[in-house]
Formats: sequence, C-alpha cells, structure tokens
Amino acid sequence: MDTQAIIDCCLSHGFASAGIAQAEKSRHSSSLEQWLAQGKQGEMEWMKRNVDIRLDPRNLLDGAKSVICVADRYGGIDEPALASGHGRIARYARGKDYHKVMKKRLHNVCDTLRGRFPEDVFRGCVDTAPLLEREFASNAGLGAIGKHTLLIEQGIGSWLLLGAIVTTAKLTPTVTYQQDPCGSCTRCIDACPTDAIAPWSVNARKCISYLTIEHRSEISSDLFSGVGNWLFGCDVCQEVCPHNQPTTRGGDAPLNDSYSPERTSLDVIEVLQWDEEERRKQFQSSSMKRAKLGMMRRNAVIVAGNLLRHSVDARLLVALKTIASEDDDELVRNTAIAVLDQLG
Repeated sequence: MDTQAIIDCCLSHGFASAGIAQAEKSRHSSSLEQWLAQGKQGEMEWMKRNVDIRLDPRNLLDGAKSVICVADRYGGIDEPALASGHGRIARYARGKDYHKVMKKRLHNVCDTLRGRFPEDVFRGCVDTAPLLEREFASNAGLGAIGKHTLLIEQGIGSWLLLGAIVTTAKLTPTVTYQQDPCGSCTRCIDACPTDAIAPWSVNARKCISYLTIEHRSEISSDLFSGVGNWLFGCDVCQEVCPHNQPTTRGGDAPLNDSYSPERTSLDVIEVLQWDEEERRKQFQSSSMKRAKLGMMRRNAVIVAGNLLRHSVDARLLVALKTIASEDDDELVRNTAIAVLDQLG
C-alpha cells in the first residue's frame, strides 16, 4: 500500500484531507518548554506532564516511524443573528462531539492498515493523547500554522479538527511546501479581545477559549469585558482571518455533517438556573461537556454582566443579585459579586 493508497483510505472514511509525516522530535521543543516555564498554560497542568512524549511521538509509541494526519472541516463564516439574552458557542462545539466522531473512523482506518501491515502497530489519537497534531499536520502538507497558532488550509481556512495515527510502519511522507500563510497580517492579534495572541504564540491565561473551557477557578475581573458574549469558547481570531473569508474554493469545500449546528447559542438566564442534571442533558452528545456546571454558570454570570452593560434587563439583574447573595457555589457566587461590583 503506497502513500496515495493510505490517503485514499482515510478519505474513504470521510476525512476531508490526509497526509503522512515522519515521526520525529518537534522542531519547536525549546519554544514549548519556554512557554510552559512562563506558565502560559494556565491551569492546564496536564500540559506539564509527559512533555517528553508530547515533543516526540517515538516516546508515545515505541518504534514509531510515521504519523498519518487527518482533518475534518466544520463551520463556515456565516453566523446567524444572536438571539436577545443569549451567549455564543464556538463553532466546533455546536454539533456532535468531534472526539467520538473522529475516533470511530480513525479506529476503522487502523483496522484496515493492520490488515496490510500485520507486523506493525497503529494508534489513533484525537487530541486526548500528548501529541502536537498541528505540527505534524503541517509537516504532512495539510496546511500551515498561522500567527494565531491554528492550522490554515490554503484557500479554504482554519475551521479544522485534527486527528492522527502514530504507527511503526515506515511510510513515505507527503511532501508539500507550506509557505507562511500570514505575511505581514496581524488581524488575529489586533482583534483578540484580551490581547492573548502574539505571533505564533497564545497566552492561555488570557485566551477566552481557555478561560471558558479549561480554567476551573475564578476569572480575573480585568478580563470580564473581553469575554463579551462568549459562553463557551471563542472564534474571534478565526472570524477575522483573511483565509476564512468567503471564497469560491472555500464555499465548495465539503463540511462534515456531524458538526452541523444543533445550537449556536444558549439562553443566559437558563444556564444560570441549570443544575447538574440539566447540564448533562444539554451536553449529552457535545464536546461542551468539558466545562463543568460551575464553570458554565460562572461564564453565564460574566456574559450576563456584559449584556447589562449595553441594555437594561431586569431578569438578568435580579438573577445576578440572587446568585451573589444566595448561591451555594462559591465560584459562581464570587463571580456574581465581582460582576455587580463592576456594574456599580
């Protein structure tokens, strides 16, 4: 089975693109180590574990020689009007949980390849394994990494979800020259509401996606206004990227139906009133389950405060005052107190 046959196998399982990279140590190991030393991972303590594995897939799988990279495409630039009193959801999380959607097909590809390479090992990964998927995807020719640190598929954009198969099989890499996709453009850096982005680096401690999805404690009040109306995640850097603006080629690029939006936003009042049962019900098939109940209600409190900055809503104000005085969750209560303090 040659390189093109392996790519065709991946495409036949519904992936939008595929390529092969050599399993080797990251060329950016010093940058990652410095980033971690500066604490820019925030509360993501798991990033400090298994750094040696993260930097070299041969430590993830003994004898690894190749990394098969795949990508799914999701949402486009079209954005429906936000309903009054609602908070936004990042596009990747509006449909089915990408972990489940991709993992099943990756396992099927692994089964097929084991039949062709019975002496070799194939391990599928969907961002839960310590692997620098974007670097390998770039090496495999799937795109180039932009200043916002996301992979950009030339002429189509960065609305991509990545997966990989690490294998002991020695496969011929796909060789594609990837030029700098950004040049002098700084739109993502200029548009970031919390100034989290520097060229090819993101300070997670300021990133809205990190703050609303991974950060489990109180969010600094200095960042409240920057959160805006984002309840879960953030797409600002991708929305302003020139590569994501409508083009004929981008419009013709097929999207995976599994990521078709089941919702684009959530009612802030309803989220403030959620209990654990309701959170589980709402996130049953969604990757949004990553955020715990207290985190989602904390996010909703901040969004409620930002909505109140622009228009009077008696329901939201009463809800915040009630939470600030009575709520059992200290995280949510303290956030409400801080929001009301800012509102005066």
